[in-house]
Amino acid sequence: MLATQVVLETKLALRQGEQVLLTLIIPLALLVGLTLLRVVPLPEPRATSALGTVLALAIMSTAFTSQAISLGFDRRYGVLRRLAATAVPRWLIVCGRLGGMAAVVLVQVVVLAVVAIALGWRPGAGSPGWVCLLIVLGTAAFGAVGVLLGGTLRAELTLAVANVVWFVLLFAGGVLVPAAALPGPLATVVQLLPSGALAEGLRTALAGGTPSLGHVVVLLVWTLVAGGVATRTVRWS
Repeated sequence: MLATQVVLETKLALRQGEQVLLTLIIPLALLVGLTLLRVVPLPEPRATSALGTVLALAIMSTAFTSQAISLGFDRRYGVLRRLAATAVPRWLIVCGRLGGMAAVVLVQVVVLAVVAIALGWRPGAGSPGWVCLLIVLGTAAFGAVGVLLGGTLRAELTLAVANVVWFVLLFAGGVLVPAAALPGPLATVVQLLPSGALAEGLRTALAGGTPSLGHVVVLLVWTLVAGGVATRTVRWS
């Protein structure tokens, strides 16, 4: 039952044009643009730094923005309430959604890695263990915040807030512009955000370095705090 639910959630996510635009098309376009155009200052090699940036954006888009909007409108149309009234256990519904989200993230990672290799990125130079750990923690952190947002606010408000936060984090949250290139006070704030911790950590790990323990701690704290609040406040309708 769980496998069936995961496959269903994955197919629904990949069939929606808006979600594909947000989770695949925009990250792919940004990966190519950041690698070939020197508009945004990034450490060399640019393909490696661009991949870290775009992976963070892709995870944020799927785990936070798409998850929050999808959950908000499912609540509005009574999808979750109807599923909860069937023989499918509630835990399975939740795990199915999380599994579908993880499957989409996996597709993103594979597609973006293949394109990055074509642009000059060499996988052997990075730290695969750290990359995998940061991807898992980043997905968990953004997923927890996405569930909290989509599970508590009205669908229309969720749509507006999720998109605004996405744009803010992209341009001023350490994703597109590294924290070191931001003004002092803003750089300090960015390092405490899941977007900044994930992007900086991935760029470091992909370049062969060791991410700061602070990156891991920030992602863990966001996961635990947002997840804990979500378990007490998320509504089915």
